[in-house]
Amino acid sequence: MSTQNDPINTVAIQQFISQVKTADAGRSREVKLDIQQAKNLAFTLGIVMTRLNGNLEEILAKKYSGADEVVQINMDGGNSW
Repeated sequence: MSTQNDPINTVAIQQFISQVKTADAGRSREVKLDIQQAKNLAFTLGIVMTRLNGNLEEILAKKYSGADEVVQINMDGGNSW
């Protein structure tokens, strides 16, 4: 099981992008993946999206952990204009 700080193996995504670029350069109308390539891509994208979601939740938790702070504002009535 990977933890939050383990690097993600993105080879499947890189291979897919390369395959799409090659197909586009050759003006192909489709890109085909065998089932193993499709599974690797799906699992890698799942891991990436899960990590991003976890990072977002962590950022939001840090941002709103101080949401109950009291902010005090003093007004002087505008005499210094």
